[in-house]
This record gives sequence, C-alpha cells and structure tokens, in this order.
Amino acid sequence: MPPAITSKQNPRIKQAAALRNRGEREARRQTLVYGARETQRALAAGAELVEAFVCAELLRGTDAESTAEQLLGDSRTYTVTPEVFERLAYGDRLDGVIAVVRTTARGLADLTLPADPLIAVIEGSEKPGNLGAILRSADGAGVDAIIVADAVIDLFNPNTIRASVGAVFKPNIAVATAAETCTWLHRHAIRGYALRPDARESYSDANLTGGVAVLVGNEAHGLSAAWNEASITPLSLPMLGLADSLNASVAAAVLFYEARRQRK
Repeated sequence: MPPAITSKQNPRIKQAAALRNRGEREARRQTLVYGARETQRALAAGAELVEAFVCAELLRGTDAESTAEQLLGDSRTYTVTPEVFERLAYGDRLDGVIAVVRTTARGLADLTLPADPLIAVIEGSEKPGNLGAILRSADGAGVDAIIVADAVIDLFNPNTIRASVGAVFKPNIAVATAAETCTWLHRHAIRGYALRPDARESYSDANLTGGVAVLVGNEAHGLSAAWNEASITPLSLPMLGLADSLNASVAAAVLFYEARRQRK
C-alpha cells in the first residue's frame, strides 16, 4: 500500500477531481462514484475500477468498512487524509470511499432482449437525481432494457450514479436519439405506453403484458412530439388530492410495477 496522500495538490487528486466536469468525464470515459454502497454495486454491475480513495477517519457503518477492506487489497486504492478526501467529495455524504471507474456507452444494437420484453424509455431527462431514481426503480422492477433518449445530462453524472445506487452501470442500458428509439421499437413490435393527464384509459386497465415500452418524458414538458402517434397508448394515473401529477420517477415506478404484476 502506497503512503497516504496528504496534499490537495497531488496530481492524482487533481486529475480525479476534474471528473466533476462533464467534458472531462466524456473525454476520458471515466467518472466518479461517491459512497461505499454505490461503489460496491457499480463494481458488481461490471464497472471497471480505475482507482479508489479511502479515508479511514471518515468510514461510517459496515458498508463503508467492508467496501474499504475490499478496496484496500487492490494496488489501485490510495488512502487519503480527511482534508484531501473533502477535495474529492461532492455534497454532504462523506462515508470515506470514492472510486474512479471507466464508463461504457452502449447503443441500441448492444441490447439483448428476452421474449416479450419490458422496456423503459426515458426521454429528455434534465435532472440527474430523477434519471437515477428512474433507473433504480427500473432495476428493482426487473425491467429488461432501458433506453435513455435525447438526454440533456450525461448518463454518468455522479448524481445520477448516486441516485441509481450504481444501477446505471448495468449492461442493459443504452443511449440513443428519440427518432432512433421510435424506429427500434417499431422494428421489434414493441407497444408503447405513456402517462398523460388527458388520457381516458387508466394504467390499471391497460394490458402491459407482451413486448411493452414504458415511456417517461422530460420533468417539465413531458414527452416530445416524436411520440404523438397511434402506436403510443396514453394512460391516466388517478390524482385524488391537490397535486395534478407525480414526480416522473414515481410515476414511472407505478407503471413498472404494474407491468411486473401483470406478468406473474
């Protein structure tokens, strides 16, 4: 194990901290993973470790301790002081573990589908936390493939990784344009369903078995005009209180689990 890094100006620390910038992430095809649990799940999903930083004084809980123990057995892991760790850390979650991993951009041709797949299409997402939450719900509901279409943010934004708890690294996630996605769904005879406030059919009455895509639009404006076609069935989600809609990630989770319930 190399000696602890004690300077914020250490070249390795400066290089890792630069990955907060999207351009740097995309140019180097690397990103930061904050947190022990997120690091564990990213590696379990197949992410390739570049290097890791552990601060023993900040380790909190069994997750952090077990992840640190695993990482410290790897020559790519460096110990750092609390001051150096704070140079790398983002937000208020300091549990003593940060990893740098390689990112892999997958396209539609990389997706492998089972018979009668359940697919999520997330279009125009602007908020890393929302995108990550949808990916986490899709993973929990056993969605077979996820397509991130025309996203405003990059898929491997550290906040997306954190909100998805590492699910963003699973190999069943592809990036494409909305037009490419529409064509791909038609070619695979997959029916599309989207929640719309003016829809007449309730989500609970729809047949979500067979090859189905759940479409999730932009947080502010919903789905684009690319999806205004007969093959996309609008569904309603009853709103019985003062609010007229749910957060996009919550609404998506409702449809994911309803589709999963019908497929038992």
